[in-house]
Amino acid sequence: MSSKIKIPNNGEEISMDSNFKLDIPNHPIIPFIIGDGIGVDITPSMHAVIDNTLKKAYGETKKIEWMEVYAGERATELYGKDTWLPDETLNALKKYILSIKGPLATPIGGGIRSLNVALRQKLDLFVCLRPINYFKGVPSPLKNPEKTNMVIFRENTEDIYAGIEWEAKSDEVAQLITKLNELGVKDEIRFPDSCALGIKPVSKEGIDNNKRNVTLVHKGNIMKYTEGGFKKWGYELAKEEFGAKEITPGEYQLSNGLIIKDCIADAFLQEILIRPEEYDVVATLNLNGDYISDALAAQVGGIGISPGANLSDSTAIFEATHGTAPKIAGQSIANPSSLILSAQMMLEHMGWFEAANILKASFHKTLEKRQMTADFASQIKDCKALSTKEFAIALIANM
Repeated sequence: MSSKIKIPNNGEEISMDSNFKLDIPNHPIIPFIIGDGIGVDITPSMHAVIDNTLKKAYGETKKIEWMEVYAGERATELYGKDTWLPDETLNALKKYILSIKGPLATPIGGGIRSLNVALRQKLDLFVCLRPINYFKGVPSPLKNPEKTNMVIFRENTEDIYAGIEWEAKSDEVAQLITKLNELGVKDEIRFPDSCALGIKPVSKEGIDNNKRNVTLVHKGNIMKYTEGGFKKWGYELAKEEFGAKEITPGEYQLSNGLIIKDCIADAFLQEILIRPEEYDVVATLNLNGDYISDALAAQVGGIGISPGANLSDSTAIFEATHGTAPKIAGQSIANPSSLILSAQMMLEHMGWFEAANILKASFHKTLEKRQMTADFASQIKDCKALSTKEFAIALIANM
């Protein structure tokens, strides 16, 4: 099959040395996936904002050469009915190291449970990075949303997202129950006839990283060898790799003053509402991280303004953290902030801090001026909603 990807003539590949240090050329080729649903609205706006940000920061010296690669519904149109995630796309995402994507729909009746999960697992993107910041002017359910300022490091490929489960009354479930009964589990839990079963894999590999404190969030009080193992390995890493010393029971400190502590997941969901200012960096497992990052996003205005990235040692995909919203696709009313702020994260990752800072300042200025899309404007009295494209234009004008 001939290639569907058109490589830009003027761009250069990003490279990486043996210590995983990036070498960014002035005209790097960055693959992008438009995304399904509102991807057609928010991705062009992201391109326009980033291109103008770079021009503002560097003139003609630095520029991203965008290269479209395909996944989701757009891939099935080009590669064939059931080809949701082509090998050519995966190879390009590996080869060019950094990329950005819009939201992808979960195929209905297809062989892939989730395209987002498949991307993370096939590329071993074991960290989901979600910074949570408040922009003044954005409506929030909290009295003091500005106190919420955290970075979430979520394990990204294991836990229940491994998708290891079997349907109730299947042969696999019957075999697994027999084996569990042999191990003595029947003395602790009953298995009704309608029981479906799954497995929650957690390994020592998925853990690492830095601010005032780091909190390990887990359910180790119940899942002592998986979630509890995560907590144990986190403390071991702090002690063995960074020389952390115990200062109070269950609390360690590094020589630079950084505190390492832990919190049970259900208690933590209360803590982030009552005392969000006491938490800086959060490290947690996949399912906990899913709940926590979305709950924190709601505290600062919603997932529509929350960026994210999926990372390994050698590959990074920056992404919109929300869904495809197919009912409003093509209407230019979607909020492009999540994708644009994810691109801003990408600029920081590239070391292009001048541009990243210009864009962040523009966001603050634009939102304080109550220039916002309908999802925010509808919550504020006498606030005129901007279209997706108009919001991008406002960001550019406010640089």
